Order: sequence, then C-alpha cells, then structure tokens
Amino acid sequence: MPSAQVNATRMELTKQKRRLATSSRGHKLLKDKRDELMKQFLDLIRENRALRKKVEEGLMQAHGSFTVASALMSSEIMEQSLLYPKQSVDLDMSFKNIMSVNVPQYRFTTRSADAGEVYPYGFATTSGELDSAVDALSSVFEDMLKLAQIEKACQLMAEEIEKTRRRVNALEYVVIPDCQAKIKSISMKLDENERNNTIRLMKVKDMMLNAEIEERRKRTAEAISQSRN
Repeated sequence: MPSAQVNATRMELTKQKRRLATSSRGHKLLKDKRDELMKQFLDLIRENRALRKKVEEGLMQAHGSFTVASALMSSEIMEQSLLYPKQSVDLDMSFKNIMSVNVPQYRFTTRSADAGEVYPYGFATTSGELDSAVDALSSVFEDMLKLAQIEKACQLMAEEIEKTRRRVNALEYVVIPDCQAKIKSISMKLDENERNNTIRLMKVKDMMLNAEIEERRKRTAEAISQSRN
C-alpha cells in the first residue's frame, strides 16, 4: 500500500517513475559502498589485531625491564634519571579519505636523529635494565601511534557502515516499495479511467446512432404520409 494518497495523473506517474529510478540507482551505489567499506574494515580489523598483539608484547617487555630496574636501583635515582628527557617528538596529523570517511593519519618526527638521545641520563649510576626498558618503549612508540590511528579509523568506518546500512534498508524496504506501490496504484486508476472513458464514448456513440436511426424513421414516416396524401 502506498504511504499516502497521490493524484492519479500521468504527470504524477512520471514523477514516481523518476523517483523509483533514482532510488534504485542510489540503492545500488550505497550497497556497493557498504560492501567496499566492510571489506576495508575487515582488513583494518585484522591489521589491528596483529598490531595490538605486537604492542602488548613490547609493553610487557618494557614493564618487565622497568620492574627489574626498580629492584636494582633506588627510587630517587630512578626518578632523577627520567626527570628531564633529552629527546622530544613533534606529532603531525592529516586525513585520508576512504569511501567518504576522513580517517586520521599520524606522523611524528624527533628533534634529534641521534638514537642515543632517547636516554636522558648517564650510564654510570643506572642499571642496564633501565636502558632495556627505555629502548623497548622507544621501539614500541611508533607501533602504538599506528595502533591508535587504525583503531580510530575502525571506529569511524564502523559508524559510516552503520549509517550506510540504515540508508540501504530505508531505500530497500521503505522508499522503493512505496514508489512501486504508488506507480501500481496510479497505473490502475489511469487504466480504470481510460476504460470508463471508452465505455462512455461507446455509450455516447450508441445514443447518437440510435438518435440518428430514430430521426431517419421519422423522416421516412413523414415522407410516406405525405405521398399518401
């Protein structure tokens, strides 16, 4: 059943057919977009799972080294050693468009290219385990940044997939069936009107034919009457 009564005119029929064609094209495009988003989303999920495992292993290694260093060094020396970092990081963010979804892209640069700048302390009073912990954190930093980028992309793409899915369902189960019902209703009414018009024309034609026959009979009767007189 159509959602609302419509005027049964050929103009309205043309309008609904155009609307149906546009909705059908939009439905196909949105389905293609949804499928491609799902494909890329699943690829990101797999990459996210592998990268998260790598980051967790790196953080566990760093945590273990810090635990050992804390046992070998006093808390005062540990705090003084890490109080003033020598290396600094600049973070830049840009955006990449994936199927109309702007996902963030993170890039970082260090102030110095010297790998030794990551250690903000001297090696005389510190433990080698502290060096291992700092090195492990430095190594896992880039993976952590990439993991944050992928997880944010997954979140944005999941929202876009859900939004696209709702639009596809709205077109497939509401808009397109409504247009089809309206087209069917208008076509039936137009066909009925055309049949009624045909019947009326046939009746008018029969009436005119009967009137003409009656007129000829009258004329014939008058002509016979005059000839007898």
